[in-house]
Amino acid sequence: MIKRLQRKFVVIAAVCLLIVEFTIIGGINGVNIYQTNKNADDLLNIIIENDGRFPEFDPKGMKHDKPQDNSDSASPPESKKPDKHRGFNEETKYQTRYFVVYADSNGEITKVDTGHVAAVSSSQAIEYGKSVLDSGKTSGTSGNYRYKTGDTDKGKIIVFMDCRSDSATKNRFLLVSCAIGAAGYILVCLLIIIFSKRAIRPVVESFEKQKQFITDAGHEIKTPLAIISANTEVLEMVSEPNQWTVSIKNQITRLNGLLKELLSLAKMEEEKPALTMADFNISDAVYDAASPFTTLAETKGKKLTIDVANGLSYHGDEGAIRQLVSILTENAVKYADEDGEIIVKLFTSHNGKETDLEVSNTCKEPPQGDLTKLFDRFYRDDSSRSR
Repeated sequence: MIKRLQRKFVVIAAVCLLIVEFTIIGGINGVNIYQTNKNADDLLNIIIENDGRFPEFDPKGMKHDKPQDNSDSASPPESKKPDKHRGFNEETKYQTRYFVVYADSNGEITKVDTGHVAAVSSSQAIEYGKSVLDSGKTSGTSGNYRYKTGDTDKGKIIVFMDCRSDSATKNRFLLVSCAIGAAGYILVCLLIIIFSKRAIRPVVESFEKQKQFITDAGHEIKTPLAIISANTEVLEMVSEPNQWTVSIKNQITRLNGLLKELLSLAKMEEEKPALTMADFNISDAVYDAASPFTTLAETKGKKLTIDVANGLSYHGDEGAIRQLVSILTENAVKYADEDGEIIVKLFTSHNGKETDLEVSNTCKEPPQGDLTKLFDRFYRDDSSRSR
């Protein structure tokens, strides 16, 4: 049991750690990819706004959309200057590799500009442009290039930017973060395994004290039971045996069986003991297990009827069957109505191929408490009694 508890602790901690690592690594890489793509889109917007080229860098981040003098002479409009927070600097226009495709309002390509890239020819640029125009998308990725479209007075402009270095950086960052995360996960899991015994030590100590208490109490209870058994035998020697002395002896036998189970439970560490399967007379077993409750039912003003077919055989664990009948009958007597009736019935069904056990009682109102635990051993619906 202790080893099973330790394994559960390690597994739960490892799963929680794995979820946290996935969240952190996924979040970091998601933010990195988003920011990288946003920077690329910002540069594409700058090129589109300036008709397919980078403007001159303005260190102050000012936009010169108006003429600098008040003369009436015609002058060409100045390029739009990007804000400095958009990642544009003195070297951006020399570091960025891109090409531009121009198309008219009918979607026919009119011009290409491949002067800022070496890996793409004019014919390849036309193919890239046609592919984007046919798809109808305004932005996205095509091969090693991230593209974006814009509208001009003469039609459309499509700018393709080489992002292979950004893609390589994103992939390296993903691999490195996953490798570091995996190494950290293995290291923490090893630490959890090493220190798990210390973490569950209070539970282990409590469990050991509980086992010791059960063992001590079991041995202490054996003495009064032996005295009661001896006194009962003396009473039967002085006077004839009667239903009361027989009932006392049956209950002593039952208590001895319960003590044996408690001691076995205290010694049990990992798995439940295997059932002893054998053929036995189930009719006698059911009757012997249920009959002691007749007196208990009568003292409470209730009637217990035992209807057991004679001579039925069954293959199973006789002790477990007796315990089952005892639990069902005890609960039926306990929760039956006043002046109610309890019936324990054993019979054959389906042409004698199956053996059925039924325990029923009259109960107008269900008992209070958690009904799912009603048949748990030693369950009490009164919390004060449980404490």
